[in-house]
Amino acid sequence: MPPHPATSREKAQPAGNEEATNVLKLGEFNDVDTLTLSEAALVINALVAKRRNERKNVNESEMLTKTIDYLDTFARFKEKESVEAVERLLSSHKEFAKFERAQLGSLCCETAEEAKYLIPSLTNKISDEDLQEILDEMYKLMHR
Repeated sequence: MPPHPATSREKAQPAGNEEATNVLKLGEFNDVDTLTLSEAALVINALVAKRRNERKNVNESEMLTKTIDYLDTFARFKEKESVEAVERLLSSHKEFAKFERAQLGSLCCETAEEAKYLIPSLTNKISDEDLQEILDEMYKLMHR
């Protein structure tokens, strides 16, 4: 059987060249507001509760249910006050990009070394000691 003839079209490049390595390359998402998993859980749960209270069509699809389950499982901060306190803490550090703040608030690393390994763009932005202080503050908020 003869091989298939070559196509005359070039293969389309995948959309976006985003990278979250030592240097953030987020393209069009560079300065987009981001949410931690805990913030996303608050927003979605509040919206669903509001729609239920107003007896509006909530349209609880399987996707919505799975998303809520995922966020309830992995969101580290459950109380609204803790979520807001973490946001204030992370936002006070202007050296962090919005993406980095969301990652720190979602991953809740125990050590500065772990945080810099998982979020390599932090490596030259903050000392291990200063980052550890932030992580320790977040840990206190997690166990309120």
